[in-house]
Amino acid sequence: MSTVLFRLGVFIAGFALFLTPAASHARQECSDDLNGDGVVDGADLAQLLSSWGATYPASIDAVTPASGPLEGGTSVTIVGTHLAATTLVEFGGVAASDLTVVSSTEVHAITPPGSSGAVDIAVTTPAGTTTLAGGFTYDGDELDWATVLEFEPDPKVVTDPKLYAGILATGLPWRVRDNASQIEMLLVPPGTFMMGCSPSDQSGCYSDETPIHEVTLTQAFYLGRYEVTQAQWTAVMGSNPSYHQGSFYPNSETRPVERVSWNMIQGFEASTGLRLPTEAEWEYACRAGTTTAYNLPPHGTDDENQLDLIAWYFSNSGFETHEIGGKIANNLGLHDMHGNVYEWCEDWYGDSYYAVSPSVDPAGPSGGNYRVLRGFSWISGADQCRASQREGVFPPNDTAAGYLGFRAARTP
Repeated sequence: MSTVLFRLGVFIAGFALFLTPAASHARQECSDDLNGDGVVDGADLAQLLSSWGATYPASIDAVTPASGPLEGGTSVTIVGTHLAATTLVEFGGVAASDLTVVSSTEVHAITPPGSSGAVDIAVTTPAGTTTLAGGFTYDGDELDWATVLEFEPDPKVVTDPKLYAGILATGLPWRVRDNASQIEMLLVPPGTFMMGCSPSDQSGCYSDETPIHEVTLTQAFYLGRYEVTQAQWTAVMGSNPSYHQGSFYPNSETRPVERVSWNMIQGFEASTGLRLPTEAEWEYACRAGTTTAYNLPPHGTDDENQLDLIAWYFSNSGFETHEIGGKIANNLGLHDMHGNVYEWCEDWYGDSYYAVSPSVDPAGPSGGNYRVLRGFSWISGADQCRASQREGVFPPNDTAAGYLGFRAARTP
């Protein structure tokens, strides 16, 4: 290194002397004529600087994302040093495609197909090859309960940059289908949010929505992209309890199942391995990065007049449920988090629970008389469908209520 620095200093110090009109045009032998063209000029300096930089091997500091599917195709960013002259990136000894050198500290590449497990990442420059042992993991059958539909989130669906990055950071597939129930589920990443009162521009909050408090969810979880349908319930449980079925309600198989109590859902969970979301998980997923009364993308809204875009509720439902997915999804790709049917949560309900709620992974009171319902329904007003609005109902309940449904969750 010292020899190269000394030579560079001497070269630059004397460079002006060699670039006189006579010297720059005279073809003569000179030790500083590095490219042999008989002229000492900028081309020789460029060659020296290139050779100088090439003497430093690259380093790899970070790889994002650090995992991807077996079929390859994951767009990976490698951050490190001395990467400007990168000529090859390999994953498990197989060359990546679409190598793009962004700068001396960043390169991009697309992973090739691979085998399940961790593989080394190798970066080759003129100075040699640098390897990061186990730097990338090919995900195989870690989710033995689900079929992977899309590993990386669709940026047209997951429009919030923080949520998008959070999903990638988990190393888990974004969109899957539960094998036992055929329910499509989306990954919700860990995160922190403010839970509680979100008034609309026309309606305030109730006392059980206060105080507003910070909540951190430390674990990623999967949540149904849609409310559980009548067809999905019937396939597992063998019968359909829903009111909104038959000739008066076309396409009822893709409407949400209803007239299901919290206790009835326990049988569905036992048969599938699924669960109900906690109340905190539900609100975090509903908000999807927004802080407003309603989760209309991209930033949410407090305007009750815009609820029609994302929810079936009293003003537009025609007093019945509707097929899932008919309204705009939120920033996570989840549909009907407002309206259509009430959604049961796992928690016991406590009207003063927020005052004593843990700030990390709250799971509700240890006991009580009622279970939590969220989201409200086709029979609810706009004020009730707010993201923070909550209600408690006796678990067995009157199953003749054609507005009680649910959304399935699962821990990876």
